[in-house]
Amino acid sequence: MITAFIHTHAAKIMKILSDFIAVILFFVAYQITGNMITATTVAVVTGVIQAVYTFAVHKKLAPTQWLSLILVVVFGGLTIWLNDRSFIMLKKTILPWTMASAIGVMQLMGKNGLKLLLGGEVTLPDEVWRKISFAWMFFFFFLGAVNLAVAYPFTAEREAFWVQFSLWGYLPMTLVFSLAQAIYLVKHLPKDEE
Repeated sequence: MITAFIHTHAAKIMKILSDFIAVILFFVAYQITGNMITATTVAVVTGVIQAVYTFAVHKKLAPTQWLSLILVVVFGGLTIWLNDRSFIMLKKTILPWTMASAIGVMQLMGKNGLKLLLGGEVTLPDEVWRKISFAWMFFFFFLGAVNLAVAYPFTAEREAFWVQFSLWGYLPMTLVFSLAQAIYLVKHLPKDEE
C-alpha cells in the first residue's frame, strides 16, 4: 500500500527531496570553506536556479516555493551584504513559522490550506485534512523553535553547530515527519486511490 503511494507520487516526492539540495550544498560549501558567507551564497544561487528551473518546466511555482525563494534571497542576501550570519540562521525559523501561521489563519477562516494545495490530487475526509493541517502547523512551530534554540545567540561559536544541525537534525526531522504523514494519509485514502 505504501509502495503504491510512493510509486504514484514519485514525481512529488522527488520535488520535495530536491528542495533539500540547497541545504545539502550549503552544508558542503560550509564544510569545504568554513565560511558562512560562501555557503550562503551557494544556497542563494542554488535556490534561485531551482526556482527558475521549476518555473521553466512547470510554468508555475507553488506558494510555498515562492515563500522559500523570497526568504532565501532576502535573508541570504542580507547575510551576504551585511556579513551577518544571524539573518540566514533566522530564516529557518521565519519560514516554518510563516507556514504554520498561514495554516492556522486558513483554519480560523474555515478553510484548509493543505486541502487547497493537495485536494485536487488526494481525496480525504475533511476530518483527516483537519488533523494533518494541525499536525503540520504544530510541526512547523516546533521546527522554528528548535532552530532558535540551536542558533541562539547567533555567534561564530554557535555557527558550526547550527550548520551541522541544519543537515543532521533539521533535515531528518522533516523527512521522518513527512514519512509519518504519508503513512497516515495512505490509511485514509479511498480504496480506488490506494
